[in-house]
Amino acid sequence: MKVFYFALIAAIGNAMFVYGQRASSTSENPFYFLFLTLAVCIALFLASALISKGQMTTGYIVENQWYILVSGVGFFVTFIGFYWLYNQQGATGYIVYALLSILTTSIGVGLILFREPFNRFHVISGILAAAAIVTYGIGQSRLEG
Repeated sequence: MKVFYFALIAAIGNAMFVYGQRASSTSENPFYFLFLTLAVCIALFLASALISKGQMTTGYIVENQWYILVSGVGFFVTFIGFYWLYNQQGATGYIVYALLSILTTSIGVGLILFREPFNRFHVISGILAAAAIVTYGIGQSRLEG
């Protein structure tokens, strides 16, 4: 049940991010909105880090520098993708992102890279997610046609 609660927290945060981005006016420079959004995020992370237990050590940074770099680039690419997705396609385009995330994250990272447990119910979930994308595509074509 923990996975549900943690996913719900992430989903609420993502919905807040999408709302803010979708409701904001479009800029000629997408990096302006994203930079300011990230500045707020960094300020919140800094405040959280300062009040949390435990210290950040240089040993930790050295040990994890590659993963920190990869994750930072991942945040950057995700934010750029979200900006274009939501401003050009709307929030409903998230359905396509969700399926692609299942493929890249759950299967690519979880199953292939980390060899996390996977069973037939996970496979069925992936198939149903793919079916959702197909029906989404049909729905979009009916709106456009």
